[in-house]
Amino acid sequence: MLKEKTLDQIIRELWMGITKLYNEEAAKYGGTMAIGYVLLKIDPQVGTPSTALAPMLGMETTSLSRTLKKMEDKGLIYREKNPFDGRSVLIKLTDYGCKMRDKSKETVLHFNEVIKQAIAEEYLDIFRKVSITMLQMVNNKEIFNQR
Repeated sequence: MLKEKTLDQIIRELWMGITKLYNEEAAKYGGTMAIGYVLLKIDPQVGTPSTALAPMLGMETTSLSRTLKKMEDKGLIYREKNPFDGRSVLIKLTDYGCKMRDKSKETVLHFNEVIKQAIAEEYLDIFRKVSITMLQMVNNKEIFNQR
């Protein structure tokens, strides 16, 4: 295609590399990156409504349902009727789920710390600003409406 990599190609390769890295680390503990992210989004004290998780994670509901089933089978979570809304279910962490949540948090913080040590803060700030602007443009469907 082009001699120089396009922005979307760089972002895709970066995300695929990060995904592979996290999945390799999670596999050491019998998990996946998706499971780790779900663990981090569940409130460890009160649980989180199942309906709130998909939007928080940017996941499709069918994909989330499969992930929650795997997590339940592994003993990481359990479901409880929501006392404030009888139509919904709270996803709660088991003791094992809390331990694995802590491991997931430690892993993400370690990743960020290593990146921060390798890249100057001013560049990371620019990266954040550029990424947020690009995300807003994509979410607002501004890319192909400008043709």
